[in-house]
Formats: sequence, structure tokens, C-alpha cells
Amino acid sequence: MNKELRRVSVLVVMMFLALFASSTIIQVFQQPNLAADGRNARVLYKSFKTQRGEILVDGEAIATSVKIDGRYNYQRVYSNGPLYSTVTGFFTVLPSTGGLESNLNSYLSGNSNAQFLDRLNSILTGQDPQGSSVELTIDPVIQQAAWDALGDYTGAVVAIDPKTGAILALVSKPTYDPNSLAVLDGTQVEKTYNALDADTGTPLIDRAIEGNLNPPGSTFKLVVASAALESGQFTADSEFPNPPALQLPQSDSVIHNSGESDCGGELTASIATALRLSCNIPFAQLGAALGYQTIANQAAKFGFGSSVHIPMASTPSVYPQTASEAEQMLSSFGQANVRVSPLQMAMVSAALANGGTLMAPTVVEGIVAPDLNPIQSFQPQIFSQAVSPATAATMRDLMVADVASGVASGARISGVDVAGKTGTAENGPGQPYTLWFTGFAPANDPQVAIAVVIEDGGGRGQSGFGNSLAAPVAKKVMEAVLNR
Repeated sequence: MNKELRRVSVLVVMMFLALFASSTIIQVFQQPNLAADGRNARVLYKSFKTQRGEILVDGEAIATSVKIDGRYNYQRVYSNGPLYSTVTGFFTVLPSTGGLESNLNSYLSGNSNAQFLDRLNSILTGQDPQGSSVELTIDPVIQQAAWDALGDYTGAVVAIDPKTGAILALVSKPTYDPNSLAVLDGTQVEKTYNALDADTGTPLIDRAIEGNLNPPGSTFKLVVASAALESGQFTADSEFPNPPALQLPQSDSVIHNSGESDCGGELTASIATALRLSCNIPFAQLGAALGYQTIANQAAKFGFGSSVHIPMASTPSVYPQTASEAEQMLSSFGQANVRVSPLQMAMVSAALANGGTLMAPTVVEGIVAPDLNPIQSFQPQIFSQAVSPATAATMRDLMVADVASGVASGARISGVDVAGKTGTAENGPGQPYTLWFTGFAPANDPQVAIAVVIEDGGGRGQSGFGNSLAAPVAKKVMEAVLNR
């Protein structure tokens, strides 16, 4: 064999080995992931031959598959679809990318590895294959209360059991009816989807966990105050200058307290007073004293920078590196480039409510096979130790004072100590504010941690405030929890 032929032979062998290796990886090692991928059209069409598992809330099906005649054996039907659309997503003849229908598709369609024996039994017995059912942590009463309380506002509500991480309510508005996307006409589905996608209200975005996110405004002061207490350098009584206005260093920008208030009218304000009255200027100076890294480390413990899976993936909330001392001061009261989701702010309150221990949030209580054997059961998992028990106790007391005698009075509940913090975030000159409330109740034995965001100023431009609009929404949801 001459040299040229030998080289060609070696090249052919190498190409064959590469093809063999890639084929083996795809067909053997990646097969489970490919089969579970909701975008896999072959698996998707095959799923319509299977009675898809139900999605259950308190034992009642909010998503089920009904038998039909025609090309497809089953069609997905959603009970009270708009109320639960942020959780369920939709299952249709076109690949979907959100909600449990997509994220737990392998279980719902019966194609998970855990259901191999069930699939084999269906083949051997000739029975119709079935998917597994998913039971949610969502409480129908609390979900409805959150839906009703949010009303026509553009925004979201997240309510969490701080002791377990179980999500009790997850609402985003505006939203859509998943039944409109569950029809079996691909052309109609595409037309409906494109119309929803083009809607300026962005109803397909789950504002509770994803999207472009919003500046947190003064709710971020909970993170900064926690960082200050955890540092050991400051206590709740540590004081900072409290002028009526402050020009930021090396900048023409001048900052004021919320509503240009005097924040108690004293020359100085403690961290406790600054949190209770939501004073921006003392917190700007506190943030400068702490520095970026100290606050960033604390934010990360609360979940900033992480895509939390519930199991739907959330957009990570961000506390980005500040470029100057002026930006550092702005970021310390939730402005500059800080961006958060309601899920994130609910996690902050949940950690403070639970003695500093942050539990991993989830909407899944369990997954049950068609024969009613459990495949997966919810077990509370620790996400992080966000702060010490001592810091959590101090922050609880500060947040109770904020509701009882501070600027979060809109969340007061008669006979109940409520811990909370409001936020009114700016979005640029002339732009409507973003309005917030986050907190928990009862303060001495927390049953719920909550975050509410209202975008576009609640229709009031720059005249709406977190205390007047977001706090009353949270109050109604917390009352639903306490009254159940």
C-alpha cells in the first residue's frame, strides 16, 4: 500500500469512528434527554396517543386529557385556565416552552425513565398508555385570592410557605387562556400564539418568575440592612446623616427620600428608622460604607444570580457590579441596575421569616404513576442559610415596625403582627413607577411570605406608591392564608 492510499485509509477509518461515536452518544447516552425534551416533535405527536397525566390542585384536576375522535386520540382541557396558566403552561400540537406541561413533559406523557415498566406493561396487556399525574403545592383559595386582589393591574403575586418552600399562589397578569392554545389545528394554534406574542401586554410572560424584571426600589433595603447586620460592623441603631437632599459623589445627580420626606426630621437616622420610614439617603450612605462585595455576597445568599427552578426556570435576579460610588449608593436603595422578580423578593422575606434559613421554592407536591404509586414526593430542601437567626429576628422586628408605624401601613391586619416592606421604584424620567410589597405573617409564627409587584404605576403614573397599591393586594392574600 503506497503512502497516499494509506493516508486516505486512515482518514476514512477516523471518519467512521467519529460517526460511530457521535451516533452512539445521540442514540444511547442522549436518548433520555431527547425523548424528554418538549420540543421533540416526534415525541410530541406520539403524546397525543397517550392519555396525558392530570395536573392537580388540592386533588382536583386543572389540566386533563379528554378522549376524542380523529387524528389525535386526546385533547388537553384546562379547568379555569387563565387562573392557573402561569403554572400549567399549555400542551398543544406545536412545541411549547413554558409551564409544567413543558418542564414535566416526560412524566405527564408517560415517557420518563421511572415509567419504563408502565410502558412495557401497556404494550404487553394492550392497554392504552397513560402519563403520571402531578399534584401541586398551590392552594386554590389562596390562588383565587391573589388573582382577585391583583385585579386589573399589570403585575404578579407570589406566596410561599416559608417553612417548607411550597408555593401557595403564583399569579401573573395579564395572562391568557391555555385552552385557546390546546386546539388541535396547528394553523389556528400558530395564529393564536402569534397574536398573544405580539400583544403589548405580553400575556405569555410569567411576571412572577421571568421576563425583563423590575427595579426593586426600597424592598432591596431588606438585603442591604441584612448585609449590614451580618457584617458585624453595624446594628439596627447605627446612625447615618439624614439631610433633606444629597448630591452623589462625582455626579450632578441629587437624591431625595421617598416623596421628598424629611424621614423623621432629625439630623441623623438609624438603620431601624431608615427602614421604617424608607429613607433613601441614609441607605445610600450605608451602601457606600458596606461596599459592593459585601452587599453582593448577601444578595447571592438570598438567591440573586441563580436561576431557581420551581421546576419552571426563573430569570436570575441581578445585583450587578457598580461602576462608581454614585452608582453604588443608588443601588443601595434598589435603583441603578438592580433587577428582581417577585419570586426573588418572596424568597428574601421567606428567609427572614424562617429564622434565616431559605427553603428551595417549588410548585410540585408530588408525581403519581397511573397505578397511584408515588414516583416523586415533595421533600423540603434548604436553598441556603441566608442570614443568622439573630439577624433574622432583628429584621423581623424592623419589618413589623414598618407595617405598624411606618410606610407599609397598607398591609396592616387587625390583631395580627405583619412584617413587611414597600417599594416605589423609578424607571426613568416621566416613566411610571414600579410598585412593590414584600413581607410575611404572622410575624411570630409565619404562615406565608409574599411579594407583590405592580407595573406601570398601577395606571397612576408617578402618583401611585407601593403602600397605597401593592400593600393592600398583599394584605388580602395574607388574610386568605390566615383564614383558611
